[in-house]
Amino acid sequence: MDEQAVEPVPALPSRRFEGREEFRQLVRDALACAAREGWREIILTDASFDDWPLGERAVADALQDWSASGRKCTLLAKNYDTVLRKHARFVTWRRTWSHIIEARAVASADVLDLPSSIWSPGWVLERLDIERSNGWCGDEPQRRLLLRETLNEWLLKSSPAFPAHTLGL
Repeated sequence: MDEQAVEPVPALPSRRFEGREEFRQLVRDALACAAREGWREIILTDASFDDWPLGERAVADALQDWSASGRKCTLLAKNYDTVLRKHARFVTWRRTWSHIIEARAVASADVLDLPSSIWSPGWVLERLDIERSNGWCGDEPQRRLLLRETLNEWLLKSSPAFPAHTLGL
């Protein structure tokens, strides 16, 4: 019997990262992993999501594959103007799956203070220097806990934003 060799999918890294393109690739890899492994919860945070690859087809496909009953995605930003302008595929996905997505904003946040991160129960990514896109990612329990506590504090300051549908007359 002929069996095709299937290459194992590498686990998400635990390390520092540097540069915008490496950051963008880690976002792609994390969302693909979330779909593959069926992460139950994801929190995506950034002041504007300007340099995230949210509008790319591969990211939209990964998010679509991840979406299922019992899943939850929380978005947190200063505002969603850039998302609406730059990431049409993401906006469409958000509209379709609005029942599992909670979008929140902290309009008073300083763009450099609001975390730029991905949190999941098993792996996190955090950009510590937004301008240079440097930070760390990994599955260490202490880092996951610290980031979650930070995000909880921001979520307490936030209010609902980025409605999936706009009501018209």
